[in-house]
Amino acid sequence: MKHKASRREFLQAMTTGIVSGAWGPKRFTAAQPPQADYRLEISPLRLEIAPGKTIETVAYNGMAPGPLIRWPENKPIRIQVTNRTTIPEIVHWHGLFNPPEMDGAMEEGSPMIAPGATFLYEFTPRPAGFRWYHTHISAGHNLKRALYSGQFGCFYVEPPTNRGDYDQEIFLAIHDWNAYMGGGGDSTMEVVYDYGTINDRMLGHGDPIRVIENQRVLIHLLNASATLTHWIALSGHVMQVVGMDGNPVPQPGNVSAVRLAPAERIDMVVEMNRPGVWVMGETRKELRGSGIGTVVEYANQRGAAKWVDPPETTWDYAQFADAPAKTSEPDAQIPLVFESKFAGHGDFDRWTINGKSFPHSDTIPLQQGRRYRLLMNNRSPDLHPIHLHRHTFEVTNLGGKAVSGLLKDVLLIEPGTTSVDFAADNPGSTLFHCHQQNHMDFGFMTLFGYR
Repeated sequence: MKHKASRREFLQAMTTGIVSGAWGPKRFTAAQPPQADYRLEISPLRLEIAPGKTIETVAYNGMAPGPLIRWPENKPIRIQVTNRTTIPEIVHWHGLFNPPEMDGAMEEGSPMIAPGATFLYEFTPRPAGFRWYHTHISAGHNLKRALYSGQFGCFYVEPPTNRGDYDQEIFLAIHDWNAYMGGGGDSTMEVVYDYGTINDRMLGHGDPIRVIENQRVLIHLLNASATLTHWIALSGHVMQVVGMDGNPVPQPGNVSAVRLAPAERIDMVVEMNRPGVWVMGETRKELRGSGIGTVVEYANQRGAAKWVDPPETTWDYAQFADAPAKTSEPDAQIPLVFESKFAGHGDFDRWTINGKSFPHSDTIPLQQGRRYRLLMNNRSPDLHPIHLHRHTFEVTNLGGKAVSGLLKDVLLIEPGTTSVDFAADNPGSTLFHCHQQNHMDFGFMTLFGYR
């Protein structure tokens, strides 16, 4: 399934929205359903991603990705979530400036939703832009839970004014399925997958994206994989990156392929100027072969979808940022050292921040109103998609190169030193972690706290 919404369809949907009354976090029984703007049900799903290939998973409203939530910035929303599974669950509203009790992270104090129970999330969505929602439980060694499952969906916070300088808008989510532990022997275990999809179908087994020549198409692309970074290209076309993690980039740039770490989002505009039937998919043949792709079909064009390898692409966040740097100096700096510990043959590594693994770590105190610089020293050979809850940060240094203006909530950091700045302007417990599920599950988290 592909989520598509025109400007007219969105405005029509807004006129039929449910208007709610009094506010405050409450739990409800099935006999007392609250009014809600959206309702999500977490339940088991048999998802057919291709003929003969069915995934046993858990998802929202019987679909993966879950329903597109689209809502005006600064307009209060109520989302009722019912848990039809046998384990406690929770929904995290990724990229939103929610209070801790509504953020959907148990570590911050958000309540878990017991099996059979219903919870009403109430918050005012901000900032505007492409956000998403997903489960925030731990999977541990069970690679059918948490983000290995189908619990993810797109959340678009509509800005007060929308330029609308595009003809079609499409939401796409990448996901990897049927995870298992690979490697072994004398090495640390890694997560391996059998299949991949864009939205709910493998390449060649879903409806194509239908376009018209000379259209400007705005594509919102989410990497909802639990662990894998993906490279995506649209054969025969140039993609203009205009936003990252829901925020406009200072320097829009044309690329032949985009890189997305787990939890990253990219907004890109494509000029449909190459009539034909094309593949949009993973640039790596083996991952495209696992199913990560979709077909883009021009009107009045037929035939087999064509794949053309894009030119070799080097991904550099700095090309979308301002340089030289214009960032003001922070009020304080917080050193964060990332290291791994070998846990034994046939197991995942354990991870530490400043020598401690979560939950056996200390909350880092902040003061409201101050600007902080996180000095991240990655001493492991791995790349880490780091994520800061409830805040947006500004990238200020990439491997020794000073930059400014690039606002994100997930950043894939390489070995070495990287820094980001953020303002402590949303008080409460705030989680910081690697968004790779097996790293997060085995210690790669810490908390910031301030009032």
